[in-house]
Amino acid sequence: MRQLSYNINADTMKFLRKAQKNEITEHHIYLKLSSLKKNRQNSEILSQIAQDELYHHNALKRFTGTDQKPNTLKVFFYTLISVIFGITFGIKLMERGERDAEKLYAELGERIEEFQRIANDEDRHEKELIAIIEEERLQFVGSMVLGLNDALVELTGTLAGLTFALRNTRLIALSGLITGIAASLSMSASEYLSARTEKDSSRALKSALYTGAAYVFTVAFLVLPYLMLSNYVLCLVFTILAAIIIILVFNFYISVAKDLPFRQRFLEMAGISLGVAVISFIIGYLVRLFLGVDV
Repeated sequence: MRQLSYNINADTMKFLRKAQKNEITEHHIYLKLSSLKKNRQNSEILSQIAQDELYHHNALKRFTGTDQKPNTLKVFFYTLISVIFGITFGIKLMERGERDAEKLYAELGERIEEFQRIANDEDRHEKELIAIIEEERLQFVGSMVLGLNDALVELTGTLAGLTFALRNTRLIALSGLITGIAASLSMSASEYLSARTEKDSSRALKSALYTGAAYVFTVAFLVLPYLMLSNYVLCLVFTILAAIIIILVFNFYISVAKDLPFRQRFLEMAGISLGVAVISFIIGYLVRLFLGVDV
């Protein structure tokens, strides 16, 4: 393939080679994901995007004059992320790292038509295709948010209150687990009955399961410090940190997968959970003080 001669400086050429390597890497990522998907529509979409990425690599080759090999570590990493956390999250996380390349394509596209086509693909075509990928877990994000948020608010408050009311890590853990498991069953049942009004029992059951699973996971994570440590104050500190980590990770996942703002959602959710924990902590202390409970 003949190398095209354009007035491209050394820094831009270096960036184009890097972008070319990213394009062939993403080609292999999309191909790998396409082969893993059982859903025929999703597989075809991913295969189409893979061919677009290969076209971009070959188009850039006309300017760089070189072939690029894929980054095998990156292929493995994003494939693994997509398998664990969902294909939409994995793809969108990967595409977030391509903003500089998209900006360069747009700038070069003002004087070189080939780059304008690549820029249009990156900005419009691929995003449209990604948007129509069907993924069950994203259809139930609302249920997961409900279970996670309710567990965080209720259990951080409960554990904070119990910490100074009981001052015994085993009793606090026992009370927290009983409260959390009972609440998760109640929340799942409520979500099932609520979703059942849509007259889709299969969807209602899945919605209830996602809600309950998010709730139980949060309960286990928050109670864990009380099962591992003996100092109840230290346990409370680690539980608060665990709650913040859960809120951070989950909101990052949602912000990437659903293209929602991260900072505002994180601060709001963290503020509510920690606010309830502080109030419950004070209530637990006052209950112990005024009722004279000594465990």
